[in-house]
Amino acid sequence: MPVRVLENVAVSQTVLGPNARRGSFQSCSLLRVGQAFSGTQNVSSLQKDEAWRVNVRIQGCDLEHGYLCGTMEALNVPMADTPVVTFWEGEIVDIKNYTFFTGKWEAAPEDDIRHWTKFPSFSPILGQVELDGGKNLDLSNYPYIFMRWKEQYFVNVGTDCGLTIAGFYYVCFSCSDGSISGFYYDPNSSPFQKLELKSTNDGRSGFSFSSYELQ
Repeated sequence: MPVRVLENVAVSQTVLGPNARRGSFQSCSLLRVGQAFSGTQNVSSLQKDEAWRVNVRIQGCDLEHGYLCGTMEALNVPMADTPVVTFWEGEIVDIKNYTFFTGKWEAAPEDDIRHWTKFPSFSPILGQVELDGGKNLDLSNYPYIFMRWKEQYFVNVGTDCGLTIAGFYYVCFSCSDGSISGFYYDPNSSPFQKLELKSTNDGRSGFSFSSYELQ
């Protein structure tokens, strides 16, 4: 589901005063351990259009420290005989622990801005991020949570499966409906591969570690 533009949020409502304290994210009922999401990732290139079905499940979440982790299961991958499962770790952009600027994984500040601006919900805070990196923003009550997801390893296949996990995802999570939009960044892959997920109450959606052992 596309991320909805928040029309009535002004930047001034999210900027801290000089003596204010930055808060932590409030608990979000749809961003919790065990929550599953289902959707697609567009992996189209200049040669062909292609999309994979994707299931995601959150395995760990610590909003106070800006951390979460989970599994991503890609189905109908052409070169694989089985669904491909990866374990990922995420950084929650809360300014306190992580900012909008990645500073690693071959992502320059220009790459960060280019990807974050793909999300309409980023528009109200773009000016502040460009001004001072967003260091005076208080995102604790913002209706969207921005994150980066970095796949760490393959769970059920070897590294010779024909897929790469060298890149990472810029992610935007809607606190109101649990929808997720993301864009994959890897200098050596097709640009702006889009991830679109919806939250699901179906316990079968998303990979569970009960079937495999962690590395």
